[in-house]
Amino acid sequence: MSNLKSVSVFFGLVLSIYGMLLPKSASGQQFIVQDSVGQPINIVQDTLQQDSLITDSLLADSLDGDSLKQDSGNADGISSMVLSNAEDSTITDRRNNQLHLYGNAKIKYEDMELTADYIRIDNSTRTMFASGLIDHNGRYRGRPIFKTATDPPVTVDSLLFNFDSKKGKTYGVFTEMDGASIQAREIKKNEYNEQFIRHGFYSTCNLPFPHTHFGIQMSRVILTENQVVSKSAYMVVEEVPLRFVMIPFGFFPKTNKRQSGILFPTFGEDFTRGFFMRDAGYYIGLNDYWDAELRANLYSKGSWESSARVRYKKNYKYDGGFSLRYAYTKSGEENTPGFSRARDFNITWNHSQRQEANPGTTFSAQVNVGTGSFYSNTAASGSYDYNQLTRNNMSSSIAYGKTFADGKVNFTSSLSHRQDISTGQINLELPTFNLNVATFNPFDTKDRVGDQKWYQRITMGYSMQGKNSLNSTESELFSSETLKKLQNGIQHNVPVSLSLNVLQYFQFNTSVNYTERWYFQSIRKRFDNVPRGFEEVIDTLQGFNRAYDYSFSSGFSTKVYGQKNFKGKLAALRHVITPSVNFNYRPDFSESSFGFYREQLYADGSQVLDNQGRPVKYSIFQNAIYGTPGAGRSMGIGFSIDNNVEAKVRSADDTTGTGFKKVQILQGLTFSGNYNFVADSFKLSNISFSGRTALFDQKLGLNFNGTFDPYRFEQVNAPGSATPSYRRVNEYAIKGGQLARLTNFGLSADFSFNPAAAKSRNENLNELDQNKTNMTPEQQQELARISSDPNAFVDFNIPWNVAASFAFQYSKQFADTRITSTINIHGDFSITPKWKIQYNTGYDFQLKKMSLTQFNIYRDLHCWDMSFGWIPFGTYRSYTFNIRVKASILQDLKLTKRNDYYNSF
Repeated sequence: MSNLKSVSVFFGLVLSIYGMLLPKSASGQQFIVQDSVGQPINIVQDTLQQDSLITDSLLADSLDGDSLKQDSGNADGISSMVLSNAEDSTITDRRNNQLHLYGNAKIKYEDMELTADYIRIDNSTRTMFASGLIDHNGRYRGRPIFKTATDPPVTVDSLLFNFDSKKGKTYGVFTEMDGASIQAREIKKNEYNEQFIRHGFYSTCNLPFPHTHFGIQMSRVILTENQVVSKSAYMVVEEVPLRFVMIPFGFFPKTNKRQSGILFPTFGEDFTRGFFMRDAGYYIGLNDYWDAELRANLYSKGSWESSARVRYKKNYKYDGGFSLRYAYTKSGEENTPGFSRARDFNITWNHSQRQEANPGTTFSAQVNVGTGSFYSNTAASGSYDYNQLTRNNMSSSIAYGKTFADGKVNFTSSLSHRQDISTGQINLELPTFNLNVATFNPFDTKDRVGDQKWYQRITMGYSMQGKNSLNSTESELFSSETLKKLQNGIQHNVPVSLSLNVLQYFQFNTSVNYTERWYFQSIRKRFDNVPRGFEEVIDTLQGFNRAYDYSFSSGFSTKVYGQKNFKGKLAALRHVITPSVNFNYRPDFSESSFGFYREQLYADGSQVLDNQGRPVKYSIFQNAIYGTPGAGRSMGIGFSIDNNVEAKVRSADDTTGTGFKKVQILQGLTFSGNYNFVADSFKLSNISFSGRTALFDQKLGLNFNGTFDPYRFEQVNAPGSATPSYRRVNEYAIKGGQLARLTNFGLSADFSFNPAAAKSRNENLNELDQNKTNMTPEQQQELARISSDPNAFVDFNIPWNVAASFAFQYSKQFADTRITSTINIHGDFSITPKWKIQYNTGYDFQLKKMSLTQFNIYRDLHCWDMSFGWIPFGTYRSYTFNIRVKASILQDLKLTKRNDYYNSF
């Protein structure tokens, strides 16, 4: 927002709302009423009554004879008073016709409710005075709290109110609105619905006496129904008034709707593009649901950028935003080898819909599409955002969903886009849809009596997927040849399954799965004669084709428990083994009778043979969206075994000896594989394994996985080639004295020395996530960044945190071994309660160099944040210095000094 809009928000919105609340007044009082020598007035002594009630113009107005004559029948009391009580005492002064209430006194009058430690009602003058009291420690407590049925509670130091004229005067007003604070010594309202404010200020700090804040000091303000008139206003920083940054007077129109206005630019110099005027533009307040911004960036060396942004929101229904950015960037000097011109664009759209707005229907959009060089050429639109500058992909998704038949049928459809910035590759899904029917029991009946029979346990389901896919590059995306690359298809899946308990301890599962694919393209391969021999040619044929397959599986599973008890701190060890065995069958869909595969032929019609003399076949649905039916008959046994080991330990904190806690030692250690009886070779598949565990009271988490190859390999030396090659041999590795070959292994670990830090971060993110629907798109992006980056969250309540993660990957398919291992350390520590240093670094053991290293220093300035970031070396070496306001309404108010790889000045 521009400065003009910020001032308009302050004068036109905040003061109007809380001015109109008078005599309902404003919130959270901080100014103490003082006497002539500057000491707090003890309200018990009624000094203010003697000083203000006699001379106050409001009282003089209220004593006017006309006002009393209007309700002469009620001269002795206030008929609308419905309730008055006090916890301490109630004193009736019949001589002066007054009522004094002490100690959490409460008054209800019409739709108004007032609570204060002291309330005085004068029936003669038909006025009411309320204030707090000074306790025995000299503290002013029990300030008046004023609220109505339609307005939020408001707190002041003291107030005076006339029941007849409805005039009021409040002292020491404090309130908050949209993250900003307003304080004023005195606010008064007259019979013309005009408000007068004296000695107030508008601040980003909510302390009673702000120390570091951005504030506007106001001497006098007049607020009417349609306009705001102000005397001089100036900034205050660290209690230092900057009177040279002063508005001598102000006159602002005030309406109850959004106002359009100029967006003032920022100025500076960019090392690459020259002096700039950035973010100049115009704000358009269309209505209560829509607004828009038009902005432009201009650079002295000829580059420019323009953007249009539209935001919309309808409470309890939907909200979103759309932006279009276009940039023309010139780099280097004209007529030099390094000179270049670039034209880039970027389109974003986000939309979210509340669940209750349209039950059973969902619609959402997250779109980010454009040229891959937009962020690098424009330095992320001048923001120098590190995450955007280093991003290597963009993606978009527009999704629609609807449920039918009482939730039993679910339909979803989406348009998606994935773009690799480094390679320029683009994948479009235009569109994708899914229809899923919940599983049901076709042989069961609604009027069944008793338990289900075995055949009534048979379940069936149905799902359908459709997809249109297009793969291209940025340069070819809009060419006519691109449409010829469009792939589409529809897949149907019908699973039928039965699950039964057998012999009490075994779980029997059987299933039949049928899949049918509809394609609108197929391929044909051939070899053409070329000067150097033969060249493979692939032709794409248009037309409808069916491809189907089916499979059968049946098996048993059970659980085996073992426990060993001990004496001492270790009470017991428990081992749970879950073995499962299944029989599976699938026909050979490469047979000619199915028509899904064809033999590959040379140009003369002869067969293409493999190295074992067998004809080479290819699928006419090769590289299709949903794949192709499998080649080769499969009939075998699949097996898996899962292990879980845990310990029961006596708790040291329990003195009765009956307290235990469980400690997970090994979780989910699983081995699985398959043996194919009808395969002509390599009947035993690779054996895969995975597992996880947590040590040191869940502080260290370990995850691992890998693959064993049961077959050996041999070296093959091709004639005339110095580079050896390898191939698997259909002989078990155990013949060479090795049980199996470890071909892949991965290990990852993460450790936190202070679990409270992770817990605090997760709790804060959960709280933010609950309020996501009320956030702006920028705030939602910031939440997503914090969720993915542990270093983006700073909690000054956590004095220190040290966390580390380690990743190791081993691969050895044949003779060559590949190993990668990296370690990352991140955390923070507080020098003082207000100063925190955050760090992130790592080391790659294979490359033998440091990974991205970054330091950040934060200073909590209460209503401001100050941070200094430094990347000391590497490609993105830079430093940044930021001071920004915490208040969400003033997030554009920030001071940034930057020196980095892109903008080194």
